[in-house]
Amino acid sequence: MELAKIIGENLKAARRAKGLTQREVAAQMLMTQQQYSRFENGVYELNYGQMKRLCELLDTTPDELYGMDG
Repeated sequence: MELAKIIGENLKAARRAKGLTQREVAAQMLMTQQQYSRFENGVYELNYGQMKRLCELLDTTPDELYGMDG
């Protein structure tokens, strides 16, 4: 599976575990819900700053988003 898709699936799971909507996360990331959804769908790849901010917001780590948490 493509890395962006793996990250997207794990991003979605982390967001849902926090009880947040795409719109709520997007607002914290200063982007639209449509832009954010492209990350969860694996259309766009996260840059370093976006990855760092999302990990802070969702209480996760890059390793977890990459699917290497154990």
